Amino acid sequence: QVQLVESGGGLAQAGGSLRLSCAASGRIFNRDAMGWFRQAPGKEREFVAAISWSGGRTYYADSVKGRFTISRDNAKNTVYLQMNSLKPEDTAVYYCAAGRLLSTQREAYDAWGQGTQVTVSS
Repeated sequence: QVQLVESGGGLAQAGGSLRLSCAASGRIFNRDAMGWFRQAPGKEREFVAAISWSGGRTYYADSVKGRFTISRDNAKNTVYLQMNSLKPEDTAVYYCAAGRLLSTQREAYDAWGQGTQVTVSS
């Protein structure tokens, strides 16, 4: 099993930036696709971004395309989410996830972090 620990959340102003990190341990990280999801109060957990094990393919939700960038460093067993031009509607708990297949669907991921809060003020 893989363990995931997110960090980097916090408070930002609209238009600002934050970078989330997710450190992985356990099974071989560089064979896992990695995803970021988020969940706002009263809403379902939704897909944000995903990256293949090699980093060669990425997927983004339309709502973050052009503003967020997912990347990974397999030597450090870490995946990142660079968030620019933040909006109040980006406020949510952000979760990283690991799975064997690159997907936008929650069901494809079998390991999840505990989440990190991102709050964007207007």
